[in-house]
Amino acid sequence: MPVKILSCTIVGIDGIPVEVEVDVGSGLPGFGIVGLPDTAIRESKERVRSALRNSGASMPNRRITVNLAPADLRKEGASFDLPIALGIMACIGKIDYGSLNSCMIVGELSLSGDIRPIRGVLPMALAAQKYGCRELILPADNWDEAAIVEGLDLLPAAHLRDVITYLTAEKKLLKATRISAGTGTGELQWSLPPQPVFEEDFSEVSGQEHAKRAFEIAAAGGHNVLLSGPPGSGKTMLARRIPTIMPPLEKTEAIELTRIYSAAGLLATGKNVITVRPFRAPHHTASYAGLIGGGRNPRPGEVSLAHLGVLFLDELPEYRREVLEVLRQPLEDGVVTIARASSAITFPAKVMLVSAMNPCPCGYLGDALKPCVCTPFQIQKYRSRISGPLLDRIDLQVNVPRLPESELAALRSSETSSCIRQRVTDARVVQKNRYLEGVHSAYKWNAHLSSGEIRQYCQMSSAATALLQDAASRFALSARSYFKTIKVARTIADLGGMPNIEREHIAEALQYRSLAL
Repeated sequence: MPVKILSCTIVGIDGIPVEVEVDVGSGLPGFGIVGLPDTAIRESKERVRSALRNSGASMPNRRITVNLAPADLRKEGASFDLPIALGIMACIGKIDYGSLNSCMIVGELSLSGDIRPIRGVLPMALAAQKYGCRELILPADNWDEAAIVEGLDLLPAAHLRDVITYLTAEKKLLKATRISAGTGTGELQWSLPPQPVFEEDFSEVSGQEHAKRAFEIAAAGGHNVLLSGPPGSGKTMLARRIPTIMPPLEKTEAIELTRIYSAAGLLATGKNVITVRPFRAPHHTASYAGLIGGGRNPRPGEVSLAHLGVLFLDELPEYRREVLEVLRQPLEDGVVTIARASSAITFPAKVMLVSAMNPCPCGYLGDALKPCVCTPFQIQKYRSRISGPLLDRIDLQVNVPRLPESELAALRSSETSSCIRQRVTDARVVQKNRYLEGVHSAYKWNAHLSSGEIRQYCQMSSAATALLQDAASRFALSARSYFKTIKVARTIADLGGMPNIEREHIAEALQYRSLAL
């Protein structure tokens, strides 16, 4: 009689339960796996055969058939090694099949029987919780990653022999829990790692107060930023200090980020949860699939890996235009949908885009100290690499001039990142309380407001309305630029603790659209 064991596969960043059906029957000896397995799964029969032999068990000299259901879903990875091995043992009566009920099992086997870590354990644990499983047997090196999930007993194992003896009731596996204090004997302990200490700080930056203010506004409201200035003016240095002023992650945000990195197999060794907002800086040679995501079995790209954090594109015009254009939809919707003939997979992509560029090919257009040597045609060709619609989606466009030598030599004390981060965090608390009054996401910030929500939450004084309407008429602002100005002004008002948008808030917001006016 076939044995069914619940396991899991990764599709996108989600765990999808898979039933591993194992049948050991009569006929010529053989080992077949069906159900749209990839190469790694088809090769599991060799790993399973050696792992069973080196764990004190024997492979039956009969016909073995393994089916991965649902059969029309493509599966990949080596996480089915352990359930296949246990299914064979259950079919020949070496372990109790009833002990496998309400239990999800995942893990890769080595030839010696060791259980190796796998990618995507957190999405699998979330799937087990949603499916109603009580226990999850998983590799010992992955247990702390899955320990974020509540209401699920984790049973980490280091060797196939440990799982066999556990299922035959000869001994118990070490049980992992989420108890932070008073942990009993024989239980592992999990707790949220502490916030890291940043090596860089805004206090190290001389001058550029206008750019620092723009970054504070951007971090508070989740707005996109473009820096333009000559080489060596500090654009990259400023951008790389943005993580130091970003607010700390909440637990739900940490789980969502960790789920993305776990599915992509990018969790560092010994790092069970993402505790810092990501800062991704892909090279300008990146393809559109690398930036947005893709592949035969789609994986998240840089824009999804920067979810709830910063995507930094240095030397923006050096990116291929078709690569930049694919950013327009994610910046607007906050998600990336990759459509294939068989399915469509959606990845989260709520990022704060930070980009930097020179004003011209030589970099010195408008510089007070060094003349520009570019022709008007070269300047136009260089700037045309960034389309108007993409530029229109960038809320804050800041000119970063080169500082004079006298200001660089002066060792003036500057505001620390911790002081700026406190104001940013306070402004985000104001936004969270405001938008949670309705049916809104906990991750909705001012930059994510729709037109209807702007009318509801962005009340402007008559003087502010008049100034914005005059600017819209004088500079021919698009509808998107018009509303983005209001959203930036809403963030400026939140930083100042003001309930409504005043004239000075609109005036400051308009200063940050100078490159598009």
